[in-house]
Amino acid sequence: MKNQSSQVFLQRARVMTLIRRMAFICFIVALFYSLAAVVYSTKVIYKVKLNYAVILEQFGGQRQAVTDVGWHFRLPFFTKLEKEVPLMNQNLYLGGSSAPIKIISKENVALWTSALMTFKIKDLKVWGIENLSPEILLQGDFDGIAKDTLQAKKVNNLISERERIKEEIFQALKNRPINKNGPTIEGKYGIEVVSFVLNETRFGDKLVEATEEKKRRQLIAEADNYAADQEADRIKKLYRAYLEGIQSLHLALGGSDKQNVNPALFEFLSQQKWATAYEKNQSEQKTFVLHGAGQPPSLTLPPLFQKKMNAPLINNKEETSPRAILISP
Repeated sequence: MKNQSSQVFLQRARVMTLIRRMAFICFIVALFYSLAAVVYSTKVIYKVKLNYAVILEQFGGQRQAVTDVGWHFRLPFFTKLEKEVPLMNQNLYLGGSSAPIKIISKENVALWTSALMTFKIKDLKVWGIENLSPEILLQGDFDGIAKDTLQAKKVNNLISERERIKEEIFQALKNRPINKNGPTIEGKYGIEVVSFVLNETRFGDKLVEATEEKKRRQLIAEADNYAADQEADRIKKLYRAYLEGIQSLHLALGGSDKQNVNPALFEFLSQQKWATAYEKNQSEQKTFVLHGAGQPPSLTLPPLFQKKMNAPLINNKEETSPRAILISP
C-alpha cells in the first residue's frame, strides 16, 4: 500500500516538474519574441537595402545619410530614423495624379493634359537634409514650370507640335532657373531629371461638341453657297437662252429694224416663248411673269392641269397696242 502511494506521489511530482519546465520555456520564448518585436518596432537594428538610403537623426539634432548596404544599429531613444529614401528612378505626375488636369492655353481655351517626369536622386544630402518634405516642394516647382510652358502656347501648337513642346519643357526642367538668378530644379533638390513625357493633350468634351457643331454649320453654309451659285448659274443660262430666243424671234418678225415689227405681236410671242421655257424648267412652282413697261402687266401662269383656257384679246381705246392675257389654271 505504501509502495503504491509513493509511486503515485512520484508521478505527480514528475508531471508538475514537466509543467513548470514547459511554462518556463514558453516564458523564455515569449520574452525573446517580445524583445525582438520591440527592437523591430523601434528599428534599433535596421537594414539598408540596395539602391536605398536612410536619413538618421542623431541625439544632437544632426541629420545623417546612411547609404552603406547591410544591417546597422542605432541607440534607442537617442536617435531617430526619419525616412527611407529610394535612390532609383522615380516618377512624378503633373498635378500629383496620373489623371489629366485642366489647363488654359494662350488663347483662353481649356485643354486636358497629363505629363510625367522621371528623376533620380544624385545628392542625398541636398535632397533629404537641406530640404524639408522635398517631395511636396518638388511637386510644386515641377507643376509651375510645366504649366507655365504649356499655357504660354497656342492651342494649335499644343495639339500638333507635342514633340517640340515636350523637348522644350524637358530643357526647362533641367536648365531653367526656378526664379531669376535662382537655382534650377536639379541644383535645388540634388536630383537629375531623366526624362519628361507629355502623355495626353486633348480638348474637353463640350469643346469637342462645339467644334463639331461649328464644322457642321460650316459644311451646311458651304453647301448652301454652292447651291446658290448653281442656281445663279442656271438662271444666267436661262436668261441668256431667253435673250437669244427673243433676238431670233425679233429677226424672224421684221429684221433688225424695230419699226418693221408689230409691237403687239412681238409682245404676245415673247410672252408665249417665256411661258414655254418656264413650263419646262419651273412647272412645279406657282408664280407669274410681268412684262411690258408703262402698261398694265401681262399675266402668264404655268399649267397645273392638262386643260387650258384662252381669254380673247381686249382692245382698249386708250391704249395704242393690244395686251394679250393667257390664263392657265
